[in-house]
Amino acid sequence: MKKISLLLALALSAGFSHAQSPVLKEVSAYTDENYPALDKLYKQLHQNPELSLQEEMTAQVMASELRGLGFEVMEKMGAHGVVGVLKNGKGPTVLIRTDMDALPLEEKTGLPYASTARGVNAAGNEVNVMHACGHDIHMTVFAGTARALVHTKGKWKGTLVMVAQSAEENGLGADLMFKAGLYDKIPTPDYAIALHDNASLPAGKIGYREGAFMASVDMMDITVFGQGGHGAAPHTTIDPVVLSSQMVLAFQTVVSRTINPIEPAVVTVGSIHGGTVHNIIPDEVKLQLTLRSYSDEVREQIISSIRRISKNLAESAGLPESKMPIISIRDPQTPATINDPALTNRLVSVLSKSFGEENLVEMPPNMVGEDFSRFGRQEKEVPICMFWLGAVDPAKVREAEQKGEALPSLHSPLFAPLPEPTIKTGVKAMSAASLELFSR
Repeated sequence: MKKISLLLALALSAGFSHAQSPVLKEVSAYTDENYPALDKLYKQLHQNPELSLQEEMTAQVMASELRGLGFEVMEKMGAHGVVGVLKNGKGPTVLIRTDMDALPLEEKTGLPYASTARGVNAAGNEVNVMHACGHDIHMTVFAGTARALVHTKGKWKGTLVMVAQSAEENGLGADLMFKAGLYDKIPTPDYAIALHDNASLPAGKIGYREGAFMASVDMMDITVFGQGGHGAAPHTTIDPVVLSSQMVLAFQTVVSRTINPIEPAVVTVGSIHGGTVHNIIPDEVKLQLTLRSYSDEVREQIISSIRRISKNLAESAGLPESKMPIISIRDPQTPATINDPALTNRLVSVLSKSFGEENLVEMPPNMVGEDFSRFGRQEKEVPICMFWLGAVDPAKVREAEQKGEALPSLHSPLFAPLPEPTIKTGVKAMSAASLELFSR
């Protein structure tokens, strides 16, 4: 992080704070002028959210945006993914990615444009639907950036690739795009960049981090077997409820006692189900876990530790080999999002010139997951960088700090981004980043 701080200091000492280039000034003026149209698009997207793998109408909006700007458009790229390619002479290829899906939540923000949408989830149940993670903000910034870069295409050279991805929330979308051959169907990107709105950062500010940005995520299922029987005669059984409880407690030592303390990691048991009535000891119990880390080595260490603990406890309970716990990890796993250091340094430098150091915030790593990570983990290695976009009314941030209260988080039914200046800042930041990458 000292390297980034040094870059900021050098930029400021050279008088670059808010010293935008002529093309960035043009982007800024165009974005301000175009904002009413972006606000309209944002509210349209907000009021019409679609669940993961169901983003058909949303994808049509994104495809129409890109096609109207002159992009060569591919649709249905991994579920409802949309890809736009704009070739603008010889130069670098820059990929910009947004996600499109919403969450099964009832919006409780009270906004005049609040979502009242309903949908059917993967289990076949009718649910409320809301953009509680701000993917509507992401898509609006995505569209605004495409408009701004097309507006200034006489000032840069290269190939711009715009990717609107399905199903980020369930971790399937990026994997589906690459299984459909994304990097074989577009010019190989020299860089891939994205942003994510932030529910604690004031609108108008940008958060950054070199290296570990978001964690890997594994969804693990464990079936614990036993030998059921009457609750009044536990000595004639092998109780999987007790065995599962021992396993849950033992799992808490995986991070605290087997992982190097300087390596961030999380093991969470989010669900435990077993039995039907008070007085019957069941034959099995099912556990659902979430595992999070930043390195492949730590991930493998966590998984192997859980397997070892589960097997050893089952054996100590007297279970035969045929009744050892069954452990499975849901596919696809979400890899950790690791921001390329050189790319991050470069973008921080240009953003500090455009927005001023006071509007850039170095952020800690976050244990949530993001499948944007896959854009940098293919056979064709591509440097990636994702940054945070402040999305909260600054007055609400100050009020929460004064009262010692928590702001509504992402995935909360109360999460309500402040559209302006969030969207303007996002468009200007993403455009500035892209123009920097096109410059050499």
